[in-house]
This record gives sequence, C-alpha cells and structure tokens, in this order.
Amino acid sequence: MVQTNKLKVFNDPIYGFIGTPNELIFSLIAHPYFQRLRRISQMGMSYLVYPGAHHTRFHHALGSMHLMTKAIQILKWKNIEISPDEETGLLCAILLHDIGHGPFSHALEGFIVPDLNHERLSLEFMTELNKEFSGRLETAIAIFKGEYSKPFMNQLVSSQLDMDRLDYLKRDSFYSGVTEGNINSERLISMLNVVDEHLVVEEKGIYAVEKFLMARRFMYWQVYLHKTGLVAEQLLVRVMRRARELLEMGKELKGSQAFLFFLSQNTAIPFNTRLLEKFAQLDDIDIMSAIKSWQFHDDFVLSKMCKMLLNRTLLNVKIKNKPIDSQKFEEKINSVIQNQNITRVEAEYFVFQGEITNKAYSENHQTINILKKNGKVTDVLKESDQLSLKALSKTVTKYYSCYPKEPV
Repeated sequence: MVQTNKLKVFNDPIYGFIGTPNELIFSLIAHPYFQRLRRISQMGMSYLVYPGAHHTRFHHALGSMHLMTKAIQILKWKNIEISPDEETGLLCAILLHDIGHGPFSHALEGFIVPDLNHERLSLEFMTELNKEFSGRLETAIAIFKGEYSKPFMNQLVSSQLDMDRLDYLKRDSFYSGVTEGNINSERLISMLNVVDEHLVVEEKGIYAVEKFLMARRFMYWQVYLHKTGLVAEQLLVRVMRRARELLEMGKELKGSQAFLFFLSQNTAIPFNTRLLEKFAQLDDIDIMSAIKSWQFHDDFVLSKMCKMLLNRTLLNVKIKNKPIDSQKFEEKINSVIQNQNITRVEAEYFVFQGEITNKAYSENHQTINILKKNGKVTDVLKESDQLSLKALSKTVTKYYSCYPKEPV
C-alpha cells in the first residue's frame, strides 16, 4: 500500500504497536466522527463490576483493524487474491464497523435514537464519510453491508469468527481481568483460509476455535450478562425513560442541547445529515453530566435512580432458570408503593423482571467451517469431539428480577 508521511503508531496494551497503513486510514482516525469513540465506553456499565473495564470503542476499533491487517497478510501469503482496493476496503470497513455506537454502547442502543441500531447508524456515518472522501469508501461500504462479491471479505468483518469478535473477546478479557475470555487470536488468524470464496479454518486450528467458542460463552455469562452489570444498565435505561416521560409532561431537565433533543423524541425519526451531526455530538459525558445534575431533581423516581447509579447503591438482582413467581413479584411492588407512597407506575421503576439469553454458536447462520486435510469442508460442530461445544449451539434462557435491597 502507498506509504505517506501520515504513518502514525498507536501503542496498544494488547498487541503492542498498531500503525496506520495509509493516508486514508489516518484521515478517518483523525476525523471528529471517529475521535468521538474515545468517549464511548466499550462495555457500558461493566466498570461497576470490573473496575478496569474503562476502555473505549476507539481502542476496540484500532484493535480490530490491527487483526484485519494480520488476516490480510496471512491470506495473501496463502495466495488468496486481495487487490489494493479490497485491502483498503477491508481495513476501512472494520475500522468503522462500530462508529455508530451511541453513549454507553449497547446499554442505550435503540433508546437515544428510537428504533435504530448501531449498525444502521454506522452505515449512515460511513455514507457521509464516503461523500467527504470522494467515494473512496465504496468498497468498504459494500463489505460492511455484506454485499461484496467475495463472501470471505464480508465474513472477515461480520460472521461468527470475524475480526470484531476476535478483538473484543481478547480486549474485554484483558481490561476486565477475566482470564477465561482470553483467546489466541494469532493462532486463529494463522489458520484462516479461503475455499470457494468463503472463509474457512484449517483443521489444525480446530482446538483454537473450540477455545474461542468456550471463551465467548464464559464472557457472556461472567461479564456481559453479569447480574450487577445487568441491573446497572437496566437502571440506566430507566433513568433515560423517566427523563423522557418528564420532558413529555413539560418538566424542565438540564442537559446538553443535542442530548435533550434526542431525549425529546420518542418515535422513529427520519435520519439526515443534520441529525447525524447532532448525534455525533453525543457521548458518555453527556449522559453522566445529566445524571449528576438529575440526582437533585425534585422528581423522586429520577433523583433516586440517578443516586443509585452514581453511588453504586444498586437494586438487588436474582437470576433463576425459571420465571419469577408472580405473587412474590407483586409483594415487592406493593412494598415499594406503601413505603414511599408512590404510584404503581413509579414503583415499577424499582421492581421489574425480564429475561436474558446466551447462544455462543449458531448452526444456522454463517457457520464456522473447518477445512480438512483431504480438502473437505465441514461445520465445526461435526468435527469437534467436544460434547460441550455442541451444547453451545443451544439457546440458554435465564430470568431475572430486580428490587430494592431495603425500603427505597
């Protein structure tokens, strides 16, 4: 690729030095849209469980790009044809794959901008950047959308064994200190190959794939769906919901102009360049600044939930294998109503239930295929001798209930 004087180096605690391969990558990283990711947490409220989990989407995007450069090098070494334009497209697609995340990442997804997920917002950002960079992101956008003519390129960006997952498992494991999630990304990447334009893993890498899938299961139950992180993110969502209700009632709330604009929208809004620019002004700081202010609001529900988050005096949370007994749930609701003399609607902000699911591997969607020594390609489940691996393809559902540890 073309070398320029804009080749900068980032010192990453996971992989060491990460370079900027070309001028376009450098310019994308330097763009305000991308720099915003420095202020978007990677793991939402998980820092309330794992104090080290303060890394950002910026870290993750650079790490994913670094792994993509390694994957490209391996595949080209194995005589897989990747043109310079395709190489740049792959790097841009993975670099920008999470650029649409809003404050606290998945925790508030679909709430700040109703009915729009981060993938759709990422595409909006990439489309706008493509205009700024004179159409140089066309290949990246096609790959990101899964529409490029070479399926393996789409799979490198989005599949059950993509560079996104390889980085976030290793990175989140590192920053949370949960060693069960640590994977050998170098081994996995070195075993990648392409057959009939589809991504495969050579047979020698099957044990690394097994470890990867097991690590993913551990990380979901132990970190991403940890009960304390779960209740913290549920409280965060309920803080935003209460704030939106108060705005609809005509109450005054403090907050940044962009944040209050989106908070006042409770239905899907047609996205355009002006709204994209406004969304690009949002980050975790807007949310935390508002919460610090709202803890003194005269609305009991909003004030109390904000203090819970700020001081980590969270709700009790129970996770079980079957739905919560309805009678016990009603008792919890009635207790809060009586203790605080509030309405049932208000009490349901502090007593609620729901369900969580975990499925580490899907047999029906972009399977991880193993290339055997005889040239045959089969699904990893058929080749693995791990009985536990087959269990990972089944959806596990658990049920949670949250309620005050003591009278609110």
